[in-house]
Amino acid sequence: MSERYISPSVIRRLPKYHRCLKELLRNNVSRVSSSVLANKLGFTASQVRQDFSCFGGFGQQGYGYNVENLLSEIASIIGIDKKHTAAIIGVGHLGHALVNNFSFKTCGFELAVAFDANPEIIGTTIEGVEIHDIKELSAYFEENPFDVAVLTMPREFATDIARQVADLGVRGIWNFTNVDLSATELGVEIENVHFADSLKILCYEISKND
Repeated sequence: MSERYISPSVIRRLPKYHRCLKELLRNNVSRVSSSVLANKLGFTASQVRQDFSCFGGFGQQGYGYNVENLLSEIASIIGIDKKHTAAIIGVGHLGHALVNNFSFKTCGFELAVAFDANPEIIGTTIEGVEIHDIKELSAYFEENPFDVAVLTMPREFATDIARQVADLGVRGIWNFTNVDLSATELGVEIENVHFADSLKILCYEISKND
């Protein structure tokens, strides 16, 4: 893959391409044009072609894209074909729901461990994932380093835990705490997730013509 700069907006569209292509493959579609992809995703055909050209292009003009090959290429670009590990920190309602219901493997991660401060759940397992005492975080990481910390603890602990895992050497943080963490400040990749932002955008869309 090229070392040149790729716009963050292009990177954020890659999972949408990946999801759409998986659906096409499930429906036994073997080839797809940029126009069809664009229509399914709400983009323009030109945008699709420009995005793919950032990585060298994958199709032939007038012939379209091989769905299986394109899916594999995009998975490789995203890094889904690599073996990344993740740890959930905070096994309350949201953390518990992620362990039970979210498929980390389809996104390129193995959920290796969980941490919490609640003595009632420490030492138990959820879906084969053992819950350790949060006090053991540093010692565990030294023996079993993981790539990404998934933060689902109460917001008042978010900054301190984020600093701790960044200092330990995690490569990324998936943050659900409703505190905006700074990648620049912590020195690791961060994805801040705010469910409310998405719902507010929907609120705007349905309200703008009232």
